Amino acid sequence: MDMTTRKLIVIGGGPAGLSAAVAAVDAGLDPQDILVLERDSEPGGILNQCIHAGFGLHRFGEELTGPEYSGRYVAMARERNIPILCNAMVLSLTDDRRVTFVSPETGYTTISAEAVILAMGCRERTRGALSIPGSRPSGVYTAGCAQRYVNIEGYMPGHRVVILGSGDIGLIMARRMTLEGAKVLAVCEIMPYSGGLARNIEQCLNDFGIPLKLSHTVVNIHGKERVEGVTIAAVDEQNGRKPIPGTEEFIPCDTLLLSVGLIPENELTRGAGIGIDRMTNGASVNQYRETSAPGIYACGNVLHVHDLVDYVSEEADIAGRAAADRILERSAPVKSSVALKTGFGVRYTVPERIDLAEELVDVRIFFRVTDVYKKVQFVIESGNGDVLVKKAKSAAAPGEMESLTIPADKLKGVLESGAAEIKVYLKELGGQAK
Repeated sequence: MDMTTRKLIVIGGGPAGLSAAVAAVDAGLDPQDILVLERDSEPGGILNQCIHAGFGLHRFGEELTGPEYSGRYVAMARERNIPILCNAMVLSLTDDRRVTFVSPETGYTTISAEAVILAMGCRERTRGALSIPGSRPSGVYTAGCAQRYVNIEGYMPGHRVVILGSGDIGLIMARRMTLEGAKVLAVCEIMPYSGGLARNIEQCLNDFGIPLKLSHTVVNIHGKERVEGVTIAAVDEQNGRKPIPGTEEFIPCDTLLLSVGLIPENELTRGAGIGIDRMTNGASVNQYRETSAPGIYACGNVLHVHDLVDYVSEEADIAGRAAADRILERSAPVKSSVALKTGFGVRYTVPERIDLAEELVDVRIFFRVTDVYKKVQFVIESGNGDVLVKKAKSAAAPGEMESLTIPADKLKGVLESGAAEIKVYLKELGGQAK
């Protein structure tokens, strides 16, 4: 494989990386000027082990399994003859777009590119980040690790299971373990609300009679060679979510699955000196998903954790087209930049800034709320108080990503007014739903 003429390098061959590469080709870039680097033995990313249905409803208008969804993008990439190099581990990235990687096929290789798209995905938070007391017996897994064992390797991690955390992977594994014959005794969540989608709570827990214990956590893991049980306790929401003495409950089990959050895989990003948003743990980007390093873009879960892969593909399309426009010298000069700020009830936004040019297009803003709310109105307003967008909704929760689109004509008004920032916040219409 010739490594001397690549204009675009995509780091990551999962749904985000493949979508971005396909979008770049569809925007006019020569496929042979692209190289997708994937560290696994085959493209597809995490969706290869997500054999449950529920993917593609927005993107393709039909319900697909994870491998079916990723398979469509693998097929699109191959139809366009986009080079994908598997078993390629990227070691470093510089802010001037020099990528160093190793692979059995090419050895130790460094390539300079005109644009780089970061699509490395995310990893799971482990027990070490939680400081749960107890010894170190076998039987403690992250939910994604257990998912790979069951769906890919064909191994059952255990038969009596407690799940800590109510992220989507944990909820899906509660159902999967039950279908494989295990007994899921409880799903414990330290927060007073679930971190997963409402449909997963209904389909994965309620449909199978699995109890969800909100405001509970695991305070001890019992067993020396193998997990013999866990002690759970209620937590005090008013006192830093510390366990409440006297609420302890021992649950005999042989397996503890952890679904306690995802961390964007941004070691390469930090190594390149790219600015990181402390709320998303991903790069700070503009509406084209360009980072603080010119010509380096980010999309997918490496940018911020998504709940639907359809949104990952949508975001990757933006990054892929923008990278192609840069390489083909079609990018419009930036006249000014406007910072996106969060107000009441909004945890973060993506993008974090909007670059305004002479020609403007609609910009979709993704964000998450800070708590569970009933009857809210989302508002986006410019720094001078002009309301750009507002939208009412019957309920909002941190586990489900929200979005609003700012029309191009409104952005033109922001450009003409000279406003320095745009604020995103919510108004409570019906109070908090604790």
